[in-house]
Amino acid sequence: MAEIRGVPDRNPERLRGRDRRSQNLSTKLTEAEAKAIQDAAARTEKTSSEWAREVLLREAGGVGVNFDLICEVVGLQLLMMNVLAPIARGERITAEQFQGIVKSVQSTKVNAAQDLLSRRRQSKEA
Repeated sequence: MAEIRGVPDRNPERLRGRDRRSQNLSTKLTEAEAKAIQDAAARTEKTSSEWAREVLLREAGGVGVNFDLICEVVGLQLLMMNVLAPIARGERITAEQFQGIVKSVQSTKVNAAQDLLSRRRQSKEA
């Protein structure tokens, strides 16, 4: 059975844009189960703890998000909007313009994804 324990209070400051994590969840695993989790985490280049947290939160109702995936979806949305807007106006875009759009999307998609998630969190809290 899993056990959830609180961690002693520390400085309540925000950490990297998120609240400080203060709860522990532990469970017992067989060696084979632990190896399976370590392998799954390694495939995603995450620690076992990071991987397990994301999986648990996702299964618990979508609290966790795959930020890399969100960034790529936002990037695709930005690319589509920036390429289709001139085409919808009957304009043509050159290869150089397209490359500029791609570079712009690559440099702005992370901030755009963070803004999107922040707005969604705020609307849920309101």
